[in-house]
Amino acid sequence: MKILIIQQKMIGDVLTSSILFKALRNKFPEAEFHYLIQPHTLPVVQDNPFIDKCIIYDPALNKNPLKFLKFINIIRQEEYTDVIDIYSKISTGIISLLSGAISRLSYQKKYTSHFYTQTFQHIKNPGTCAGLAIENRMQFLQALHKDFPMHDQPKIYLDPFQKEKAATRLEQNGICHVNPLIMCGILGSSGNKSYPPHYMAQILDKVVKQVEHGQILLNYSPSQEKEALAIYNLCSATTKSSIFLKLYARELEDFIANCANCDVFIGNEGGAANIAKALAIPTFSIHSPSIKKNYWGIYCNDKDKVSVHLEDFKPELFQNKTERDIRTKNSKYYKLFKPEMIAPKLETFLKNLEL
Repeated sequence: MKILIIQQKMIGDVLTSSILFKALRNKFPEAEFHYLIQPHTLPVVQDNPFIDKCIIYDPALNKNPLKFLKFINIIRQEEYTDVIDIYSKISTGIISLLSGAISRLSYQKKYTSHFYTQTFQHIKNPGTCAGLAIENRMQFLQALHKDFPMHDQPKIYLDPFQKEKAATRLEQNGICHVNPLIMCGILGSSGNKSYPPHYMAQILDKVVKQVEHGQILLNYSPSQEKEALAIYNLCSATTKSSIFLKLYARELEDFIANCANCDVFIGNEGGAANIAKALAIPTFSIHSPSIKKNYWGIYCNDKDKVSVHLEDFKPELFQNKTERDIRTKNSKYYKLFKPEMIAPKLETFLKNLEL
């Protein structure tokens, strides 16, 4: 048995889909498992002991038919018995179909279903505390064997040396490891996944006010530097003095190592929040109104993994609304999601951590 799992694009998706490898290894210890991902996501899975090989897919191949066909030939040479295509787009559907695998699994979609031998509907209502992002992925394994768990928690297998090296670097740049260290994901991967800047600044102010001697590291993508500085400038003078701007990690592997040294993550729900959870860091995340909390609110327990969504406070806004309706009103809904709504839950979360 030789299985290829395909998960393209986003860091959080690649990390979450990696749960399949542990379950597969436990069931089929002698099998070989490969992971087809994009290069920027490699750091979240590169030390995963259950993955035999990561195959890097350059998205530029989608625009070059000749190179794309050469890539498919490489895939065919691997002689996979099974392909699980979680990304389920036309490009990955073609890769799956031409891989030569007898068993090809993916989600049910009108425009890609003919590429696969079996497809699965998205689960609409979660059956566990794991969240639909977990349960929808784990259901694929039922096609290989009926005795698989319904869920498992994503985990980053960080080299201890990387964490220690980051700890030294942080200390050399003014971080005191005796005092609380807080990672703040102040921006999401896009505008429609980012809490409004003036609201986020207020959240940071509340954190610094509550956590004595708190030290803050900021996380955002390098292309968001201007927006990040705008949020920093909206903060109070006390909060600014607690933020270590120069310790911003431009590379994903450096962010992971820094995050592993933190006591807590606070910020937008997304890849950074998922990384914190996978490192077993207490996490408080703010969901975009347009993304269902029961999908990406992974293992929320109202203790050390807390998520907040506008629907928690104003459920009437979401009644009888389609996903498209909510997406078109995302900015309006964000404006209604004021910091004073979030503050009590955040205060309780921080208090329970006893930072």
